[in-house]
Amino acid sequence: MEWLSVKLETPDEINLILGQAHFIKTVEDLHEALVNCVGGIKFGLAFCEASGPCLVRSSGTDPELVELAQRQAFQLAAGHIFVILLRNAFPINVLNAVKQVPEVCRIFCATANPVEVVLAETDQGRGVMGVIDGFKSKGIETENDVEARKTLLRRFGYKL
Repeated sequence: MEWLSVKLETPDEINLILGQAHFIKTVEDLHEALVNCVGGIKFGLAFCEASGPCLVRSSGTDPELVELAQRQAFQLAAGHIFVILLRNAFPINVLNAVKQVPEVCRIFCATANPVEVVLAETDQGRGVMGVIDGFKSKGIETENDVEARKTLLRRFGYKL
């Protein structure tokens, strides 16, 4: 077995959801879940088929994000993994709907941070062992940091 680390490069202002599902139907069902969550949502999604032709399947409403999701999924080339890239929407807006898609088995991360995916590769294929989401902690928040966090959440409209 070989261990690999793959960095997923995403442009600023793009959020990523990385998950695992179990069936080719995932592509259409995730597409429907996303467009039903947020009117006018801009996204690209790609899914690594794990049997038959083993293709990267894709869909979306933003051609640039679809192409980027395809490239990222193909970089991973791990069975039944999906990548969703969001523009002008946050994972918090769609995550419950994504989790409710019957084929979805797990979510590895939902983030705008840089992501490294830790993979194991065997003779059979690749699997995701985990993710590194963002950076190492640098300290513990102060009272000023608490205020800044609260201000940010209210500016985004998530708290009153």
